[in-house]
Amino acid sequence: MEIKELMQTFAHEGKVEWLSYRPGPTSRGEILVVDKIEVSEKIGIEGDRYKGSNKKRQITLIQSEHIELVSKILQKENIDPALLRRNIVVSGLNLLALNNLEFKIGDAILKMTGYCHPCSRMEQNLGIGGYNAMRGHGGITCMVIKGGKIRIGDSVGLV
Repeated sequence: MEIKELMQTFAHEGKVEWLSYRPGPTSRGEILVVDKIEVSEKIGIEGDRYKGSNKKRQITLIQSEHIELVSKILQKENIDPALLRRNIVVSGLNLLALNNLEFKIGDAILKMTGYCHPCSRMEQNLGIGGYNAMRGHGGITCMVIKGGKIRIGDSVGLV
């Protein structure tokens, strides 16, 4: 197989495990953990504080497997996904392999636009070494290509 074909071949689809957004005016505001979200091309996540201000960062995703790894690095039993400040946790799919690809998640179509590097809040949220534990494991940023509903349990895969 050619590299181009290999880059679009996945063993199976991923699955949405967790969803959240921040309705408040600041990034330090309350996090709402929900069972479903509605996304649109214009504003990203309905009700989220970003309201489309940066189309390349409308939605953030992280792998549950990376959360488990960061937990082990920090010698913690587990980490609450809300502490990581991402919108969607998925399992069973290498998110970095979605680079420059459109993918379907629930009813919506997203496109990876970049890496979601950790911020200094990780040290505060996770404790000493939190920032470095998250390096390389922070997930991805996405823009909405086609709006729709995303629910816990939805599949994640290429269009």
